[in-house]
Amino acid sequence: MAQTPSNMLPLGTTAPSFELTDTITNTKLKLEKLKGSMGTVIAFICNHCPFVIHINEKLVETANIYQKKGINFIAISSNDIEKYPQDGPDKMNSHALRNKYTFPYLFDENQEVAKAYDAACTPDFYLFDNKLKLVYRGQFDDSRPGNKLTVSGKDLKNAMECLIKNTPNDLSQKPSIGCNIKWK
Repeated sequence: MAQTPSNMLPLGTTAPSFELTDTITNTKLKLEKLKGSMGTVIAFICNHCPFVIHINEKLVETANIYQKKGINFIAISSNDIEKYPQDGPDKMNSHALRNKYTFPYLFDENQEVAKAYDAACTPDFYLFDNKLKLVYRGQFDDSRPGNKLTVSGKDLKNAMECLIKNTPNDLSQKPSIGCNIKWK
């Protein structure tokens, strides 16, 4: 299992705008309409990556808690579906429904959004404030498949709590580790 680290987009970067199809509702959605009143988490994920599968249940649980606090979640899959058909929109839809996603699961067919965010792996997390300025990028937590650490989401949760409380995030922001995005 390849382990690709995320690129660390500079803090303060404005979230690149996008309009992508939500595979759950089959509608086009724009970032500006999806952003949360307190902040927005953008997660690059896919259906088949063992690193995403490892955190998926806790990710959904975390999203359910923080969406109520004004932080919206957006998941995006940018993988090449010709080589990885298990990550295609129809499979994304069934994956999202089976896993009870309460957030949009968008398909980045031409991979332009992943490139704009300098995304490198799945999962790759970005937290933006209510003005869509980057305040956190990196890992969900230290847990990885096989390392026996409990999946907690502590790194992302800490960043969201700091954002909500308007306090500095003094914890080191570590790159996520996961499967590389499957580029065309």
